[in-house]
Amino acid sequence: MAAKRDNQKKIENKVEAVLKKVRPYIQMHGGDVKLIDLKNDTVFLEISGACAGCPLADLTYNKMICALIKEEAPEIKKVILT
Repeated sequence: MAAKRDNQKKIENKVEAVLKKVRPYIQMHGGDVKLIDLKNDTVFLEISGACAGCPLADLTYNKMICALIKEEAPEIKKVILT
């Protein structure tokens, strides 16, 4: 059980590292993103600020952030925006 928690924490750290890299760009546009949860192979992110409802948010999150997360943490199969 401890090994599973350790692995989960490693994956979470990888996701947080990606978010830390992209967050300044997102904040420049009045938005933000944060990790809400990590369950198995799925990451749950919350977008806020100007990004919520922005037509370009889908492109930014689904193409850029999701791709970076999957590249850095290949264990992740899905990224869901809440």
